[in-house]
Amino acid sequence: MPQKKSIAKKQKQFIMSLPVLPLRDIVIFPHMVVPLPVGRQSTLKAVEEALNKERFIALVAQKEPQTEDPAPVDMYRVGVIGRIAQMVKLPNGLAKVLVEGLKRMKVKEYYTSDQVMYAYVQPCDDEVTTTPSIEAARRHLTGLFKEFIRLSRNIPDEVAMSLDRIESPRHLADFILMHLNRNNEQKQTLLEIDSIFDLLVTLAQELNREIEILNIEQNIEVKVKDKISKSQRNYYLQEQMRAIRKELGEEGEDDLSDVKGYKKQVKKAKLPKEARAKAEEEIKRLENTPMLSPEASVIRTYLDWLINVPWYKTTQDNRDIELARKTLDQDHYSLEKPKERILEHLAVLVKTDGKMRGPILCLIGPPGVGKTSLGKSIARALGREFVRVSLGGVRDEAEIRGHRRTYIGALPGRIVQSMKKAGTINPVFLLDEVDKMSTDFRGDPSAALLEVLDPEQNKAFSDHYLEVDYNLSQVMFITTANSREGIPWPLLDRMEIINLPGYLHQEKFEIAQRFLIPKQMVECGLTKEEVEIAPAVIDLIIERYTREAGVRELERCIAKILRKAARDQLKSENAALIETPAPSEHKIRPLRIGIKQAQRYLGVAPYEERAVDRQPRIGTAVGLAWTPTGGDIMNIEAEIVRGKGTLTLTGHLGDVMQESARAALTTVRARADKIGFDPDIFMKQEVHIHIPENAVPKDGPSAGITIAVAVASVLAQRPVRGDIAMTGEITLRGEVLPIGGLREKLMAALRAGVKTVIIPERNKRELSEVPPAVRKPLKIIPVKNIDEVFDQMMLPIGKRASRTARRDRDALPVSAAVN
Repeated sequence: MPQKKSIAKKQKQFIMSLPVLPLRDIVIFPHMVVPLPVGRQSTLKAVEEALNKERFIALVAQKEPQTEDPAPVDMYRVGVIGRIAQMVKLPNGLAKVLVEGLKRMKVKEYYTSDQVMYAYVQPCDDEVTTTPSIEAARRHLTGLFKEFIRLSRNIPDEVAMSLDRIESPRHLADFILMHLNRNNEQKQTLLEIDSIFDLLVTLAQELNREIEILNIEQNIEVKVKDKISKSQRNYYLQEQMRAIRKELGEEGEDDLSDVKGYKKQVKKAKLPKEARAKAEEEIKRLENTPMLSPEASVIRTYLDWLINVPWYKTTQDNRDIELARKTLDQDHYSLEKPKERILEHLAVLVKTDGKMRGPILCLIGPPGVGKTSLGKSIARALGREFVRVSLGGVRDEAEIRGHRRTYIGALPGRIVQSMKKAGTINPVFLLDEVDKMSTDFRGDPSAALLEVLDPEQNKAFSDHYLEVDYNLSQVMFITTANSREGIPWPLLDRMEIINLPGYLHQEKFEIAQRFLIPKQMVECGLTKEEVEIAPAVIDLIIERYTREAGVRELERCIAKILRKAARDQLKSENAALIETPAPSEHKIRPLRIGIKQAQRYLGVAPYEERAVDRQPRIGTAVGLAWTPTGGDIMNIEAEIVRGKGTLTLTGHLGDVMQESARAALTTVRARADKIGFDPDIFMKQEVHIHIPENAVPKDGPSAGITIAVAVASVLAQRPVRGDIAMTGEITLRGEVLPIGGLREKLMAALRAGVKTVIIPERNKRELSEVPPAVRKPLKIIPVKNIDEVFDQMMLPIGKRASRTARRDRDALPVSAAVN
């Protein structure tokens, strides 16, 4: 009572000055008693100043709790006049203060004196006349708060008893605010509301929201408890029924029917010893597990996989080599190497009476050459089942080995799943796109494939889900890839590599005639009597509308022609029906598609005819490149300009190609006397080497001799023959090293009309693998060093080309990187 009289006396003075206690992480309301830790020196001085007087202090919250030394701008303008009931100093220099909120107040002004913050404060007049609306709001709020106390676990029931003794509406609001869980900013907003009616309505809205949330929480809790109770009740009743049936000798009539069924299946499946032991162990677990429990479902799924995976069933191989050869030839034209390898496998199979391990082949070649379809053809030729797994984008080891049964929804890996799909232990198993796998934190799938593709290990392949060894030794594995670079070396070492290069023009022609046109005829609903495609059209498509190693784009162009032909055929039939309604009076002539018709159907040809400017030119040499779609020719240009001996390289060149260009320049400079130019020319001139088609990345060392010839030509001003193409890596000593992709490069030269090609001497042994259709029309010159190249390529100075001709040379496109 003494403090209330004092406050009333101060209120008559209207404004008073009090030391300020800044509050962090808390907002204090009237009638609230709170212990506060005090550590800041300015705050300790403010507390001591209040204790030295009447113990009154202004309790005001900070706007930002992180502020260590708050200024007036960091403080709110509404707070509570408090009284310090007790202060205890701690040994560490801090203090704990027990304060009691007395009355709301508004700060008129902050000021600082002797490092202590003071405030001129005006107590708020919260004594209002109780109107019917305020009384109604008070009663409604009281009822809501009692309901809130009943639902909340954090507020004791004694709080409701204290609620009935509060008569003042403002006191009631302050009391409820003390128990309402809101952040400091929201509490400060509620503290600053002057209208008691608005405050009561706002609190009622907040309590309604809290009551709704508490009701939802209780409903969720009841549902969870009911579910758990029901599951426990079912388990208890099942155990009672099991015990009763056991006493009556009727155990197994219903619940154990699954167990008997699995025992029969295991006996019928003739599982290996290890698998049978595992199955019997799981069946015993199933007997002792409630049939409706999740564990029983997991066991049944595991037993289904263990029983249904083939363990001994095989298909009888077709051992007729001639029949197998005919089957392969029916499905694919050319591809002699893989066909020979399959026939060799058949021959060994016959000699060993079927007792041999399945081969592991890897077909590497550009897209569209028939790698995947060849796998199907091999299975048909051998009379085996065919399964395919695409490994493109696989980055989880569990995709290969499966998941352990501890995981929910675990299943075997793709290997075991595909074996179950095949139904035999000796299918043709195609692992497609083996070079497109990736690695992340879930493991390396290529490492898991090491066991699958190792003949010494795959007879006991371990799947994480099956937990028993599985024999893959009789499976014929075939993998496919577009390049060796994407295949890990340990995995590549376990496979027999068969390269499938791009098709020649004649091969594409035969494939289109034998396979693609008949296939698209069927898909478009046409017959040979209705549409006929001239052979010249196929040549046109191959030369002007496609630029690929395979035949996919060729097939799309043929399909486009036939679709448009089908539409024109229908138009002709409809027109004929209108003119002669009787079917017997007209006959539709077959639609013959020639060059002009095909160009109308296909539109503008995206590619120009391949040709090489055979005129001798200075600073330009014709090179050969390997690309993912086959081979290509390229012009390498060199020019000298005034400068300080630097080398400029343009054309989107990779690091290897840039190093090759520098080596070529050094080789040429070392032979200045032989070539015929002044060695001191680099003191005043710089060399610029450019390869057209800047947007296409180019890399590789095989353009070394071509760059050297172009640079030597421009330095010595000697023309270079335009009717000879070349390829080869160069060393500083002028040696010509072997290159890759010889077959594709020779094909590119033949397509471009080049009749003479220079290749490294060490690549001469590979000419036997080049088809005669490519090799015979070309004059191939093997060379050992760059001097031989200069002798073949560079003309005497007397036959120098004109500057105009040299500047007007046209570069042919390069479709990909140089190999």
